[in-house]
Amino acid sequence: MKRIQLVDLVAQYHSIKDEIKSAIDRVLESGRFILGPEVEEFERRAGEYIGTKFAVGVGSGTDAILLALDALGIGEGDEVITTPFTFVATTEAIRRRGAKVVFADIDEETYNIDPEEIVKKITPKTKAILVVHLYGHPAEMERIMEIARERNLKVIEDCAQAFGAEYKGKKVGSIGDAGCFSFFPTKNLGCYGDGGLVTTNDEEIAEQVRALRVHGAKSKYREYIRDGYKSRLDALQAAILSVKLKYIDEWNERRRENARIYNELLGDLGLRLPVEREGCKHIYYSYVIRVGGRDELQKHLKEKGIETAVYYPVPLHLISIYGDLGYGEGDFPRAEKAAREVLSLPMFPELKREDIEFIYRTIKEKVGSV
Repeated sequence: MKRIQLVDLVAQYHSIKDEIKSAIDRVLESGRFILGPEVEEFERRAGEYIGTKFAVGVGSGTDAILLALDALGIGEGDEVITTPFTFVATTEAIRRRGAKVVFADIDEETYNIDPEEIVKKITPKTKAILVVHLYGHPAEMERIMEIARERNLKVIEDCAQAFGAEYKGKKVGSIGDAGCFSFFPTKNLGCYGDGGLVTTNDEEIAEQVRALRVHGAKSKYREYIRDGYKSRLDALQAAILSVKLKYIDEWNERRRENARIYNELLGDLGLRLPVEREGCKHIYYSYVIRVGGRDELQKHLKEKGIETAVYYPVPLHLISIYGDLGYGEGDFPRAEKAAREVLSLPMFPELKREDIEFIYRTIKEKVGSV
């Protein structure tokens, strides 16, 4: 039986295997495994690519959000507005800082937080907006920044799924006060373990994050500016990411081409397909369709050897650990409806047209009866 993975990391590795091995050997020969020149070089190149003055490598995407919140002074008693339709890491970081998560519903088409819903949730305790660029499509940053400036709020961009995405000519991660990236292996730019990055144009924020990632130290053993964390980007991961960064635009364009093929084929099946808003560059971390009877379609695809995923089956306001926030079913109807209907199809740069055609034919077999 034909099998199509959701993401094929081995195919990508084989395309750059010699460069990856050379980068790893270089680090092993150097004996420098924590921070050091490999991390500094990747930070420099990543900052140039994203378009920020500063980029600071950290241990994971979750840590990137946590350290950014800390560097911005978000803490006990503060409120941070974010989306209920995201991975729990986004809200986990807010809670670990002692701040209160406040949810605002999503835009039906992009699945990103709706700026006008943000306005409704602002109180005197609101200190920040944590924006998630979901599935690789940028959030409506112009309006969000306008809202933030009017009310003196900080804006943090969770760019875990959107490395290389653009909003009106700017890379995500360069628009708010801080951008947070994950290099989890399945991301558009992924390493071979955990890794993350904080980007900013504010020197003070960058200095704070650099200290926070090494236990709050400005000078090791001598000067500690605050209690910090252990969250460093490994040199091996930085070297791997430097190799991959050279190919990210090419890989993102292949994703976009695969999305065009999907759109061309699936357009006559009555499904809701991804949108790309004017002025935005979607880089398709996930290719997400919406369909009634989603679970039945997913089961059918699995039986035919096609791997899919649901990001995310339960909005965060309905997860048990957030029961103390007082939300319930019906409070965020757009997020709840999306959670019942979204389905991520296979998407990676090496995906072949013939595989997309097979996925299309398999979907077509089922959608008439779901």
